[in-house]
Amino acid sequence: MMKKISMMLLAAALGVSMLAGCGTTKTNTNADSSAADTSLEDIKAKGYFTVGLDADFAPMGFTDESGEIVGFDIDLAKKAAEKMGLEVKFQPIDWDSKSMELESKNIDVIWNGFSISDERKKEVLFTDPYLTTGQSIVVAAGSDIKTKADLAGKTIALQDGSTSESALKADEATFATIGEDHLSKFKENSQVLMEVQSGRADAAVIDEVFVRYYLASEKMLDKFTILDEAFDEEDYGVGGRLADKAFIGALNTAIKECKEDGSASECAVKWFGEDLYK
Repeated sequence: MMKKISMMLLAAALGVSMLAGCGTTKTNTNADSSAADTSLEDIKAKGYFTVGLDADFAPMGFTDESGEIVGFDIDLAKKAAEKMGLEVKFQPIDWDSKSMELESKNIDVIWNGFSISDERKKEVLFTDPYLTTGQSIVVAAGSDIKTKADLAGKTIALQDGSTSESALKADEATFATIGEDHLSKFKENSQVLMEVQSGRADAAVIDEVFVRYYLASEKMLDKFTILDEAFDEEDYGVGGRLADKAFIGALNTAIKECKEDGSASECAVKWFGEDLYK
C-alpha cells in the first residue's frame, strides 16, 4: 500500500514538473513574439530598400521606351531614400501578389499609386497620404463650367465601363441632374478629351493622374481646365509590413521632408505639369 502511495506521489510530482516546463516554454514564446522592431536597422545594414510596383502604371511607375523604370513615384522614392541616406531598388511584381511579395520580404514596400483603404490597413502598414487624387472633371479652357452643379443637363464624355463612369454614377445627386442620355462613352481616354476639345461634349470625367500626365506630356495644358472638385477622391500611401513600424516611420518622415522642402513639388511639376502640393 505504501509503495502504491509513493508511486502516486511520484507521478503527481512529475506532472507538476511537466506543467512547469510547459509554462516556461510558453513564456519564452511570448518573449520572442514581442522582440524589438529592428526593421530600420536591418534596412540600414543593407543600405537600400526595395520598392515593389506594377511597372505599367503611367505616370506613377512604368517602363519607358528605353526599358528604364520611371515615373512620379520613382522620383519621389529616390528623393526620400536620399534623405534617409539609403539607396532604393525597384522590383516589378505581379500586382495581384503584392501582399505575398511583401510578406516574403522580396520587397520592402509597395509604392505605386497604392490607394489607402480600411481593408488594406488590416494587412499593410501605411505611411501618411503623400498624394490625393480622384476622377477629375475636365472642361475646355474658358468654359463656364466651374463646379459639379454646373454639369446639370450637360453632355459628359467618359471611358466606357471605367472607374470614371462608376464614380460619376456613385454621386447620385450630381448624376441625377445629368442622366444616362447625356453620357458619351468611348473606348480610349484620348477620344474622351477630343470630344471636349471639339465641343461635342461639355465636360469629361477622367482619372486625374492620367489626365494630368497626358496633358503635360502632349503639351495641351493650355487647352483644358481641371476643376477643383472631383469624384471618388482617394489617398495614395506607401505600404509596408505591419511589424516594420520603425522603418515605415522613418520613411514617412522622409516623405514629409520632401513635401516641406519642395522636392515633392518638383516631381509633381515634372510629371503632371502642375504643383499638386500648393
